[in-house]
Amino acid sequence: MPPWLLGSLCCVLAARAALGGGPAGEEEEEKLIRVLVLLPQDDAYLFSLGRVRPAIEYAVRNLRESGAGLLPGYAFQLTYEDSACGNRALFSLVDMVALQRRRPDLLLGPVCEYAAAPVARLAAHWDVPMLSAGALAAGFGAKGGEYSHLTRVAPAYAKMGEMLLALFRHHQWNRATLLYSDSNPERSCYFAMEGVHVVFQEEAFHMAVHSFDETSRHLDIDDVVRALQTGERVVIMCASGDTIRNIMLAAHRQGMTNGDYAFFNIELFNSSSYGNGSWRRGDKHDLEAKKAYSYLQTVTLLRTVKPEFEKFSLEVKSSVQKQGLHEDDYVNMFVEGFHDAILLYALALQEVLKIGFSKKDGEKIVQQTRNRTYEGIAGQVSIDANGDRYGDFSVIGMTDPEAGTQEVIGDYFGKEGRFEIRPNVKYPWSHGRLRLDESRVSEHTNNTPCKSCGLGESAVTGIVVGALLGAGLLMAFYFFRKKYRITIERRTQQEDCNMGKHRQLREDSIRSHFSAA
Repeated sequence: MPPWLLGSLCCVLAARAALGGGPAGEEEEEKLIRVLVLLPQDDAYLFSLGRVRPAIEYAVRNLRESGAGLLPGYAFQLTYEDSACGNRALFSLVDMVALQRRRPDLLLGPVCEYAAAPVARLAAHWDVPMLSAGALAAGFGAKGGEYSHLTRVAPAYAKMGEMLLALFRHHQWNRATLLYSDSNPERSCYFAMEGVHVVFQEEAFHMAVHSFDETSRHLDIDDVVRALQTGERVVIMCASGDTIRNIMLAAHRQGMTNGDYAFFNIELFNSSSYGNGSWRRGDKHDLEAKKAYSYLQTVTLLRTVKPEFEKFSLEVKSSVQKQGLHEDDYVNMFVEGFHDAILLYALALQEVLKIGFSKKDGEKIVQQTRNRTYEGIAGQVSIDANGDRYGDFSVIGMTDPEAGTQEVIGDYFGKEGRFEIRPNVKYPWSHGRLRLDESRVSEHTNNTPCKSCGLGESAVTGIVVGALLGAGLLMAFYFFRKKYRITIERRTQQEDCNMGKHRQLREDSIRSHFSAA
């Protein structure tokens, strides 16, 4: 072999070894699990990188130290990118693949629906498992196609709908008014109510739906409450804590807290960061609010705490505080969820490796994340066959109207589909059972044909009167047709605005079932 060729070959082999191209390097590469975390940098989000990163690293560290979660030699390599709750999540994923010429082995996040949709599609195309404590909208439940590689480690909004369905069956209700604020860009309350709407619609429940923008300067809470009086007597609400309090105060002043209405508030994400769920504010309205809240019950995630959770909470709190974040609670649904996502992936990867596959077999790993129960940081986590976490929820109500004490009065266990009311619970509505007015809709939908259609004297009189009324209506139409045209044009503009509001949702294929949005 010529000396120059031998020298060139040595240089190539040395370079390959330096880049990990040898057998040892290939083995290390095979055991290195590249994780791309896509969450917003902005701490205004409950699932910001600053809040969630300590939980993810806690899980990785525990797996490494225990030696029980990963096979020998395997290790996580974490890369964090700012999703900005939008298209930047997709761009970060594409850049990683295009510039570094390697795909991640696991995607954590995004949370926001509009950011998660395109990332989930690309994950399915590239056979990369995607685990998220977000993407909770009903549209992501269709796992047969473009969202096939998504596993949700936090209860989707439809799971909360199943809980409310169990609650309604307990009370023998089949009618509801859905009231929600649709003001923030991520539209959490909209998607939460969509989940309820989908489940109720499958049961053919009658629903009245109202939405409002709680950030608008022109919002009149009294008008919102008056609109509720035209709907059903069981009201399910989603808005910030202060807005819920204002609605309950207005309802109390309009005489709706006397046992004829039942109010339920959805507390999102098990976090006080979304608003104070208590009636107490230390202002002049506290006494009135306490009376109003005796007719309000709050739906929230069930809290289970085990000894390890306390250690986890303290460590997360310490890490978050070092970043200058100081708040009432440091561990919310997202923080717990992404910690548990690491554990779930480790369990699934172990199963796949045992049967002869590798970390690159994403579809096999996704299958192993489903239809299983494992121990999470706060208790048992159960994922159903569709890759969605079962939801356990609690109902909080006022147990002592004099003191204003609010306590858990019922629990729902999602895997069993069981709703349990705590003993000695007294409901605020009349005689323990709310009287629903079944005639409200039937009065407007009674199209039963007449059985006796003879043309009597009264019918002739009716025809004459009808003819005169018809002539009057024609004249009215002639004089006011311009006014009607303007009204129709305004309505068309408003509908076009609403269509535009949801266009991005349809483009992202989060197929909304919420017909009244």
